[in-house]
Parts: sequence; structure tokens; C-alpha cells
Amino acid sequence: MMTRGAASDGVHVTTDQLVALEARARDLSFVQKARSHQQLAGRMQSSLRGRGLIFEELRDYLPGDDIRSIDWRVTARTQKTVVRVYDEEKERPALLLVDQRINMFFGSRRAMKSVTAAEATMLCAWRILGSGDRVGGLVFGDDGIDEVRPHRSRNAVIALADRVSAWNAKLSASYSGPASAQTLNETLRRASALAHHDHLVILITDLNGHDDVTRSLLLHLAQSNDVICLLVYDPFLLELPKAGEIVVSGGELQAELALAQRSVREAVDSFARERGRALRRWQRELGLPMLPISSAEETAPQIRRLLEQAAWRQRRR
Repeated sequence: MMTRGAASDGVHVTTDQLVALEARARDLSFVQKARSHQQLAGRMQSSLRGRGLIFEELRDYLPGDDIRSIDWRVTARTQKTVVRVYDEEKERPALLLVDQRINMFFGSRRAMKSVTAAEATMLCAWRILGSGDRVGGLVFGDDGIDEVRPHRSRNAVIALADRVSAWNAKLSASYSGPASAQTLNETLRRASALAHHDHLVILITDLNGHDDVTRSLLLHLAQSNDVICLLVYDPFLLELPKAGEIVVSGGELQAELALAQRSVREAVDSFARERGRALRRWQRELGLPMLPISSAEETAPQIRRLLEQAAWRQRRR
């Protein structure tokens, strides 16, 4: 089911607006990297930029260790050869998968879900670039997918902003074509072909049209990459008014729902809550962070708060 509406502002977003989010992304603390006591951290071998600067531990010297890492003071005190281990500085390219299908063209206040997704995309992109990693993405609509290959440059982020803005501008209440659930799965397939291992993959969507194939594709991606889902939602379905009508559309057909009727409100409420339960089951089964982003609130503070909570949970494990 797909609903359409019009927020008072935030209907569309421009490239200039997305580029201007750079300053707001600087203080975001993104996904924490786990500490490791092994030479090669992570699920698979990663490309390394260098030894790194963050001291991790002291351990006994092993054949093959770089003699420059020997801590001579500790070695003299303990009469055992001891080396200093530093956290390796790993390159972790990022792919942002951005949903700009017609199901995202809904907003009860502040902004459309499509605009919130665009803002979240650029906040993530600027922060990832600021951390020194390559960033690119796949922007998908109902009838196609645009690809921006990961690069470590402002031009790559601006190119991604251009593609997000272009797809966003195509969305309108007069859209009469079919809503496509398949481009979600096709985007995940494309992402799997690009992100072989040790990528950060961020899916920014409302997961409209998800199915068992979507679940399998996400599981496959998560086996060798870090995957996060920013789940964009509008609180309208959680706070239904007791009067008025809304128009529900599947693309070609439309129906009007009378919210004054209790049975209608209960049916819509049941649909929304069951969908929420299904997504929570997915989160438990797949072990993927699914961070809810409301289109009715400012995007940057929400992402900052959610990332801080995710980091806290990770430290408690």
C-alpha cells in the first residue's frame, strides 16, 4: 500500500541544499570500528593505509614483527622483547542506497519521506568523506537506478547529490505510473556486485515492497560488509486523525479512506503495527541496525542521536 500527500514545505530538494548539509555532518560520530588483537581485523582481509596512530596493546615479540614496533623501555624492564600494537587504519568504502520511488513521496508535516531520505544520504556522505573513506551510491526510483562509484573526493559527493536531486525532482502527486517494488531488490543485487567485502552499506528507504528476496539479499550483503538500514517513516499512520479522508494509491488505482469510521482507522492502524512488528523481526533475525528516521522532525539531530545510541549499545556488548 502506498499513500501520497503534500507537506507544507520540503516537497523537493535541490543539489545546493544537499551540498549545504556538509557543515551539519561534521559532528556526527559514525559507525564505531571494533577493536581487534589480530593483525588483520574484520571478517575478511582489508586494505590498509598504514600502521595507524591509536595505541591498542603491548604484547610479546613474534617472528616477523617490525622491529620498529619494539618498546625498548618495557623490553629492558621485563627482560622480554615486547612490541607496541597500534590499531590499523583501514579503508572502508561506503555505498549509500537511496530510495526515491513514488512511495517516498508522502509527508504529513515538515518534509516528504523522499526529502528526508535525501538529507540523510548527504549527511552520511559528507561524514564518511570527512573520515577519509571513499563514498558512492545507488539512487533508485520506480523505473531505474543511477550509480555513483565510490571515490574519496568532494566531486563524488556532489555527483551523488546531483543524482539524488534529479530523482527527487521527478516525484509528483500527478504520477500515474506503476509503483515498483522490484527496483529495491535490483538495487541490493547491484550493491552486492560492488561491495564484495569490508564496505559500509547504508540502505535509506521505507522498505516498501520488501519480501523474502529482500531479506536474503540483505543477509548476503551483511555476511562480509557492515550494513545499516535508515528506515524513513512518517508518523501519520501512528497518529491517525479521527476525521477527514485520505487517498490511498497503488500507482494506477486509488481509494479514499474515511478516517471518521472507526473500522477504517483500526484497519489502517493494524496494518501499520503489523508492518512494524515484521521489520523488528527482520532486525532480530538479520542482526542489522534499523534506525528509524521520522520525516516530521529535523534529520541531522535524529541521526546524531541514533548513532550515539548505537555506539553505546556496541560498547555494552
